[in-house]
Amino acid sequence: MATIIDGKQVAADVHAALGPRIAALHAAGVVPGLAVILVGDDPASQAYVTMKERDCERLGMRSFDMRLPADTDQERLNAVIDRFDADPAVHGILVQLPLPGHLDAEAALARISAPKDVDGLTPESLGRLVRGLPAHRACTPYGVMRMLEAYGIDPAGKRAVVVGRSTLVGKPMALLLLEANATVTVCHSKTRDLAAVCREADILVAAIGKAGFITAEFVKPGAVVIDVGIVRTDAGLVGDVDFTAVEPIASAITPVPGGVGPMTRAMLMENAVRAAEAAHADLTR
Repeated sequence: MATIIDGKQVAADVHAALGPRIAALHAAGVVPGLAVILVGDDPASQAYVTMKERDCERLGMRSFDMRLPADTDQERLNAVIDRFDADPAVHGILVQLPLPGHLDAEAALARISAPKDVDGLTPESLGRLVRGLPAHRACTPYGVMRMLEAYGIDPAGKRAVVVGRSTLVGKPMALLLLEANATVTVCHSKTRDLAAVCREADILVAAIGKAGFITAEFVKPGAVVIDVGIVRTDAGLVGDVDFTAVEPIASAITPVPGGVGPMTRAMLMENAVRAAEAAHADLTR
């Protein structure tokens, strides 16, 4: 039977480690501030933003959330981003994706300065990741790497396969695994014989948003399986991986819910604290 990678516990450990760092900031007169901008009334996004607000409150951070109507235009969105970017009390900014279709998400993200890009998705942050330079790392892939570390799973020398090439998860995930010295293959809708490619993986990361798509035939015995997908069905939340079929084959696997999801929020909090430390390094030395 596979080891179940408990994202809730690893996230709790991340929060616990942030406690002394936040206390040190408070002692220096600094409260880490995170601004989350939500446009529209998507229920999943609203729930996610609410959870981030609760995380901030629990950790002793300040939340500067802005909820805008679905018909908000680009000029208004840009103005909100610019205001938060200029506010010294705000150390991190996150624009909740997806945005309504009439808005240009890339243009919005590009307005966030790199020090405040705690979601790690601006062109500058991703470019620095490609070059191996310091920057905030995209929260979901960063969370996956932290889970692997927590469970003693070293990607070095292993074959890693990432199913999905999104800018949000797939591409930065591949880059972080490569940075950790894995040999990485990125698969997508045009990949031939996808199951055969996936069966070569020592570490298989599924990030495509298709419920139960990864079945037993995709998994090499003993592989580590990371399920990034979160799909709402009539039966509740499920992932990209058919957990019941894959769990007996894998050596370790993340559940949905309770796997990657909590880690995404935990790494957002860590990025925001790091941003506050960097902004006030003269006070916290």
